[in-house]
Amino acid sequence: MGQSTFPVPSSGSSTSTVLPVNASSVILDGSLTSASTYTTTVNGNGGIAYLVASDNPAKFTIGGNSYTVASNSVSATSTVVGSSASVTVETIYTGTPATFTASTMPSASTWTAVTYGNGYYVAVASLTTAGAYSTNGTSWTASTMLNRNWASISYGNGYYVAVALTTNTGSYSTNGTTWTASTMPSSSLWYGVTYGNGYYVAVSGTSTNGAYSTNGTTWTASTMPSASSWRSVIYGNGYYVAVASGPSSAGAYSTNGTTWTASTMSSSSSWQNVTYGNGYFVAVQGDGTTAGSYSTNGTTWTASTMPSSSAWTGVTFGNGYFVANAYNATAGAYSTNGTTWTAGTMPSASGWDNVTYGNGKFVAVQGSSTTAGAYYAFTPSSLPVNFGIYNGPTTIN
Repeated sequence: MGQSTFPVPSSGSSTSTVLPVNASSVILDGSLTSASTYTTTVNGNGGIAYLVASDNPAKFTIGGNSYTVASNSVSATSTVVGSSASVTVETIYTGTPATFTASTMPSASTWTAVTYGNGYYVAVASLTTAGAYSTNGTSWTASTMLNRNWASISYGNGYYVAVALTTNTGSYSTNGTTWTASTMPSSSLWYGVTYGNGYYVAVSGTSTNGAYSTNGTTWTASTMPSASSWRSVIYGNGYYVAVASGPSSAGAYSTNGTTWTASTMSSSSSWQNVTYGNGYFVAVQGDGTTAGSYSTNGTTWTASTMPSSSAWTGVTFGNGYFVANAYNATAGAYSTNGTTWTAGTMPSASGWDNVTYGNGKFVAVQGSSTTAGAYYAFTPSSLPVNFGIYNGPTTIN
């Protein structure tokens, strides 16, 4: 990525010039000078996080909670930082993700899923050996997967992990370009996979099959709370949350990724995808209706209204926006709170299956067996960004 960052965990001084009053130690300090984003894992002492930015503003994401810090200022958060906490520091991006621009995938394939991590956008396709990766989300390079019906992909802790339908074969990659086979605990319709809090977690559309992994390469079986068609799973704010299609009102949550508790969605719909951001879990459905759903805790859900009656299949969060796309339509949607939505536009009426966010761009892929792709690029603010993350007391006085 041409990344010039120098994170230096320490108990001493920070590169930032504005220091918090109640800080007890420096968890991370550094500078973004040529790259616009940096992600790492930090170890705090259990106190709340104080965030510092100087020269230019920055956005911090800690444990799924996002904060924007103005230049030359300090922000006291309510996020407790313990061991192995994921942190992303990035420049502020401006714009509104209303209209996507067309891009070209490397082959006419059924591109089912896309993720972002470690400087790469990575996409997988079904019933083909085609894979793809991109450093900018606009131009793509082909890679080679096993010939499986790949359904979902996630990134975390240095690994891209993909799962597939009607098989016990999974796959992982350390670079997003070359892949190694793994073995799932059963042959199932593995529809969804996510990473969070040290676990990769997968859900299946058959029976009560679930799975988890601490390394993305070896998997252990788990049990979902009902025999539902589990379609998507996400991690945020201490919870793994899963939704099911059907139509179904079945939902599920877990605090550890291994044992699950049933929840009830806001309606009986074919829930296709779920994401987390800014304190909200947000789910979309493929029924061709305006039904949406959101939750502040991952356990109880409230109905929302999408901007059109469409088969909403993809949803993600980034840079303060939830973004959704629809299958076989130019319909898109965006929201700043996950509860009220505004119509957006995709560049073509393709079978938009999935969307991800990373490094200032939303990137979407489609399942129409074409080369159509799409992206929306925010305008980045200026570099450099000097930043510091401090541990403070356990409560804010």
